[in-house]
Amino acid sequence: MIGTLVNTLAVLIGGLLGLILNKKMPERVTTIYFQAIGLFTLAIGASMAVSMEKILIVVSSLAIGSLLGEWWNLEKGAEQMSDYLKNRFKIGSERFSEGLITAFLLFCVGSMTILGTIQEGTGGSPDLLYTKSMMDFFSAILLASAFGVGVVFSSLPLFIFQASLTLLARYAAHFFTDDIILGLTNVGGILLIGLGINILGIKKLRIMNMLPSLVIVVLFIWIFN
Repeated sequence: MIGTLVNTLAVLIGGLLGLILNKKMPERVTTIYFQAIGLFTLAIGASMAVSMEKILIVVSSLAIGSLLGEWWNLEKGAEQMSDYLKNRFKIGSERFSEGLITAFLLFCVGSMTILGTIQEGTGGSPDLLYTKSMMDFFSAILLASAFGVGVVFSSLPLFIFQASLTLLARYAAHFFTDDIILGLTNVGGILLIGLGINILGIKKLRIMNMLPSLVIVVLFIWIFN
């Protein structure tokens, strides 16, 4: 689990450095910076979605997962949790939830995350997670300087998510087939495109309510493959 610990620390330290930069940026610089982050998020999402093969499964997963998320109203729950954390720790960031969700998806939804945790969970080298840690470190600096402390808090769900995958891989590595990894990457990429649209202020999409799609796509590929 050393790879996940290093990855978590990289995000935590990178996020803290980003907070220092955030305090020194004037408003006009912050505005153009958000636009750059939005375009960066769109580009990452597009690169993850472009390799899509099982289009019907991906579309069905997004539709059903979004309906489930809307039914459970995950967005409202996230906002309530965000308000609790902001009040509990006296956080003044207005974009806390957006920063946390954006960072979590960028850091946790992708083939490198899944392959790295499987590799380490099955007794292999954590080198892939070390490489990911370096990338996440610099991304965390950029994100935290734009979104604030929510990016720092994303290190907690990142640790829980990757640690869970590592433990699961230790006992069920065969479950994570190439098709499942690709499906997760495709759906995650589409959600990142949605986040990029939110960041750019084009339209407000309820991305949090779409997160169950990540579980649904795994179930569909497992059942229909």
